[in-house]
Amino acid sequence: MRLTTKSRYGTRLVLDIAVYGKEKPVPLSDVSRRQNISLKYLEQLVGKLNKAGLIESHRGPFGGHMLAKSPEDITIGTIVRILEESTAITDCAEREKQVCGVCNRAGECLSRWVWIEASRAMFDRLDNITISDLLAMDNGKLKNK
Repeated sequence: MRLTTKSRYGTRLVLDIAVYGKEKPVPLSDVSRRQNISLKYLEQLVGKLNKAGLIESHRGPFGGHMLAKSPEDITIGTIVRILEESTAITDCAEREKQVCGVCNRAGECLSRWVWIEASRAMFDRLDNITISDLLAMDNGKLKNK
């Protein structure tokens, strides 16, 4: 699985809202300017994160977006699952049935478990990094993780 801009930009969006949205909703136009991400793209990401219950939206002249959960309760793994819509690093590891029909070894591949285990390992790690952890980073290193 190659993480797309959805996950990377979505994480930056959530971090921005965590920093600037403690007291009042954050307009997406402000996030767009600070993060140099297209407003249209942020609107797509907010829609998915809102639907999943990570972000709450407020309408009106003083509207914007705030976190719907505490930064300690939002993991990077959750953000990636919501925005990428997959937890597998390969197509064959995504399906429960062994026969996926994607490669020429479908159904008889002895290495398939490697990709399943790699997906699990990646998400085990991402599920242990929270927005709060990122906010508390020290020179690019997670504290106590």
